[in-house]
Amino acid sequence: MVVSWCSSVKNKKKTVSQQRSWSKQPYLVRAMHEWISDNAHTPYIVVDALADSVHIPVEHIKNGKIVLNVSDSAAYNLKITNDAISFQARFSGTSFNVWFPMTSVLGIYARETGQGMIFEQNIEQPELKAEIEVENMRSYSHLKIVK
Repeated sequence: MVVSWCSSVKNKKKTVSQQRSWSKQPYLVRAMHEWISDNAHTPYIVVDALADSVHIPVEHIKNGKIVLNVSDSAAYNLKITNDAISFQARFSGTSFNVWFPMTSVLGIYARETGQGMIFEQNIEQPELKAEIEVENMRSYSHLKIVK
């Protein structure tokens, strides 16, 4: 009996090590969203509007990016999964179903303080991080890009 138990434990270890490793980014986005909201601030997400499979209102894209208010009052039925972010919101009075892959998220920050995180999208293109322009940030100067 001991031999069969040990072999089944060994087989389970192989299965666990062969499983896919998830990116940290969706967990950090969810954590930052919760932290910003808990501190009574407004969470904004910066999205690469030129990424594949992005479903956002094109009239609000600036410099290939869009800044979205994802507060509970602005983003109805917000879902932040490991693969994507989706919600329903109003843009210029028109309801719109927003969906974009997690890989298109460039950053998340609090509108009131500018505190947040910027995510690296492509290691082979470090200049992409330097081009991220977050609009309406009042105190962005305390954040810096580390190369």
